Amino acid sequence: MTKKSRPNFKPEFHLEVAQLVVKQGYSVREAAEAMNVGKSTVDKWVRQLKDEHNSIANKPNALTPEQ
Repeated sequence: MTKKSRPNFKPEFHLEVAQLVVKQGYSVREAAEAMNVGKSTVDKWVRQLKDEHNSIANKPNALTPEQ
């Protein structure tokens, strides 16, 4: 029996798919169907993108002088 290999998507593709949901208003299901990717995979990529945006937004600005 041969082992079924999973597709290996590039990070740029992860971002493109996640942005369909975050920036363009697609549902996770719609984005998954449009890009031929599993729904749970798209959901994971969207969560990762949102987490990344939140961590950037919560970092103190290094260019702002301390008072």
